[in-house]
Amino acid sequence: MIKNYIKIAWRNLLKNKLFSSINIFGLAVGLATCLLLILYILDETSYDKHHVDGDRIYRVYMESEDNSLATTAGPMSTELKNEFPEIEQIATFLKFPNVDKFLLKDKSLEKKLYETNGYYVDSTFFQVLSYDFKYGNANTALKKPNTIVLSEETAFKFFGDVNPISKTIEVETPYGSEIYTIDGVFKTDNKSHINAKLLISMKNGGIGNWVDSQEGIWGNNLFHTYLKLKKGSSELVFEEKLPAFVDRHIGEQLAAMNVERRYLLQPIKDIYLKSNMMWEIDQNGSMTYIYIFSAIAAFLLIIACINFMNLSTARSEKRAKEVGMRKVLGANKNSLVFQFLGESLLLCLISLVIAIVLVMLFMPFFNDITNKELVLTQYPSLLIFIGGLALITGLLSGLYPAFYLSSFKPITVLKGKLINTISAKNIRKGLVVFQFTISAALILVGGVIWQQMEFLQNKDMGFKKERQLLIPYSNPNAAENYSTLKNELLKDPNILSATAGDAYPGIQILSDTSFYGEEQTNENATWTRYAQVLDDYTQTLGYTLIAGRDFTKNNTVDSLSLILNETAVRKVGYTAETAIGKRVFYERGAIKSEMEIIGVVKDFNFKSLHEPIDAYALASLGDNQPSYFIATLNDQNLAATIKSIESVWNKVNPDTPFEYTFLDERFNTNYKAEKQTSTVVYGFMLIAIFIACIGLFGLASFTTEQRKKEVGIRRVLGASIFSITSMQLKDFLRLVMLAMLVASPLAWFLGNRWLENFAYRISIGWQLFVAAAFVAILIAFITVGAQVFKAAIANPVKSLRAE
Repeated sequence: MIKNYIKIAWRNLLKNKLFSSINIFGLAVGLATCLLLILYILDETSYDKHHVDGDRIYRVYMESEDNSLATTAGPMSTELKNEFPEIEQIATFLKFPNVDKFLLKDKSLEKKLYETNGYYVDSTFFQVLSYDFKYGNANTALKKPNTIVLSEETAFKFFGDVNPISKTIEVETPYGSEIYTIDGVFKTDNKSHINAKLLISMKNGGIGNWVDSQEGIWGNNLFHTYLKLKKGSSELVFEEKLPAFVDRHIGEQLAAMNVERRYLLQPIKDIYLKSNMMWEIDQNGSMTYIYIFSAIAAFLLIIACINFMNLSTARSEKRAKEVGMRKVLGANKNSLVFQFLGESLLLCLISLVIAIVLVMLFMPFFNDITNKELVLTQYPSLLIFIGGLALITGLLSGLYPAFYLSSFKPITVLKGKLINTISAKNIRKGLVVFQFTISAALILVGGVIWQQMEFLQNKDMGFKKERQLLIPYSNPNAAENYSTLKNELLKDPNILSATAGDAYPGIQILSDTSFYGEEQTNENATWTRYAQVLDDYTQTLGYTLIAGRDFTKNNTVDSLSLILNETAVRKVGYTAETAIGKRVFYERGAIKSEMEIIGVVKDFNFKSLHEPIDAYALASLGDNQPSYFIATLNDQNLAATIKSIESVWNKVNPDTPFEYTFLDERFNTNYKAEKQTSTVVYGFMLIAIFIACIGLFGLASFTTEQRKKEVGIRRVLGASIFSITSMQLKDFLRLVMLAMLVASPLAWFLGNRWLENFAYRISIGWQLFVAAAFVAILIAFITVGAQVFKAAIANPVKSLRAE
């Protein structure tokens, strides 16, 4: 019996090659997209799952009145460990301000290379967080001063396949150079919110001295604090004790400034997807995007199943006589249901094979746009799940056609007629409306994302970000040669201006202090972030100086001077016209200091457009070393200009490799998640439209098949091809317009929820809905038009012959 079912199913598949191909390919595309998105979701939800006792590991974070910080003060870990016996172990992690590249040197190998994602950690780091070591031992790593642990990739770049344990390596930053002994090499197979390439011992002669100088838990909140609670300890009970801890240590300071501060625990498994605080280690993922991609995967698979049902019923009349003959010969309804379900499962099996091939073909492209390294076999259980999903898909998508086809009455179908009930019509139309609702919603949401991304690219940020070359200073020697480098480069007419500083717009600014004006007290102090810069900084970056002057070339003259933005000036109680020459004050402990305002710049977005403009200051670097050299280039022959800059750099700084990037590229990394999401949404929007078009094609085929005799009669009675075509097109266009009406409020809601991530955003206008409606109607017209026109021009004699 089963062999007979398979034989009949295969014959029907070959007999209707076009419809079988469309059906199989539609399901394959739905399964493939679902599989890709599930791979992405599994990868995103796999972060920080590998830590031993991960359910007892937390990050301490800080909440104030205005924001949440992922960081705390350096001594926080020591104070907590001393006062809370329920802490099994605690570790401190430092992403040092404005150091995003480290220069690694090995004189014996004569190798130099830049590496990113270098962090300073204490000796207990590997006792809290779990790392799998390729070389060395996590239990003993970083116990000694001036030791370093490398990632597997970094170690390979420098030493190849050789075990580098006990070898030395020189690490240079703008703040100095240190020799470190390699104490371990860790694997990077496990996903972590800490995407480290270098883990450096805090006990060193350079930055380590600054770390050791930290006192109290009030200021310099630059450190990430991780702790592991003892078994049986409660997170909630621990948090209830923290307010008293805060009061003991900084209660007086908080009261003096009339501010609030709370410390809380965040489970490590929640950091990557559920944390978006200030001063995160890196750009995290988002649960919002997980929900979006999950919904897209589910809806694409659903509309693929809907297509199968519509296409199967669209061809039902072709098999009506077969059903009637089988029933006359004694076949019962159950055997017919099994027959049609078997055919459905066969199609799904073929679709699954094609889907896997499609995934393998498009995986490199998908990895490229999502910045992933997904592999189909990385989750073995997923293959079992997809096999089960294909089985369920085959059953669900074949269920309705099976019962629909098996319910035909023998007498009716043997006469060549089908009773096309109103309920059956409504079900098919409802399914098509559902398909186009999802497709139209994706078109609208995609339009919102596109408009917002265009807005982000084109909005005036208040500074010049185009053609701004950034060169990192990786050591003090190169930074000391700033004036020489600048003077040499400005001889080139294609280099318009040059400067240096410890920050640039878009980088995470960790330096801040609390200023108040002459008519204010410390209780009114305004938290202000600041960058330390050299001369020509405002000119080079294109800030608009609306009052006062820029810094002079003499560093000592302006050592106690500030340039504030409009927001900072307003918050300290001045105006742009009255601020010049006024003083601002800040207090550190019992020491009160003052600085003079020498300039006011127009507000600019020193952060991404996710956040509103806040108080910001520029201070003179004085005798400190800059972290970045910045040069404004002419837009003519950029390649030749960069080559010329490299030549000058190598002459001035022969021991430091030349490496550069552009400010606009760096600034736009703030929108990396949005860019990835938009690309994925655009791609799957097209896929959804394609699958919906297949469904519309199926309904058009079904309808024209049912109405071909009606069309033949109308043609005989003199109706024109145009009138017949228009009549049938109106029915489909009504469905599309109904889908647009349902999709519009849904898309408006989803679009506005997504836009809430931005402090500066577009407003969703009616033009978008009109454009989307036009696109949907055009798609429907193209999809249905050919099928309807073909039926309208058919010879009426052939369609009426059976009568």
